[in-house]
Amino acid sequence: MTGFLFELTFFLAAPVWLLMIFAPGRRVTERLAASPLTVLPILAVWAVLAAPVLPELWAAVSSPDVDTFRDLTTLANGAGALWAQVIAWDLLLGQWMYRESRRLAISPFLMAPLLLLTILLSPVGLPLFLLVRATRTPRKTTVL
Repeated sequence: MTGFLFELTFFLAAPVWLLMIFAPGRRVTERLAASPLTVLPILAVWAVLAAPVLPELWAAVSSPDVDTFRDLTTLANGAGALWAQVIAWDLLLGQWMYRESRRLAISPFLMAPLLLLTILLSPVGLPLFLLVRATRTPRKTTVL
């Protein structure tokens, strides 16, 4: 069951990522990317994975040290809960990057690899996006 839930976390996030990368101009993409609720199913999986290891998880986050985290990740549910947390965080980060790219009129052809890199290695994708973002100015909007 833990293995299934581990894999499910990514599959819950994948549709939003696919839309942001391959259908950036669609209305459904805009709506999904604007909603923080996209992470709720992933956080539900996190809760199921975290419940059996809550004492170990609490120990790891309330008094963090590398040995406590290593012990947590040796437990299947501990590793799964941490994975779900990373997937949820990366999705929120990707949604923010997507919305910023739309606001700044950054080309979807530039954003697609940045979003893909963020899925795989967000500590690399985010700084690269921030560099691109720093070179742009917001679109001008006219007020009637």
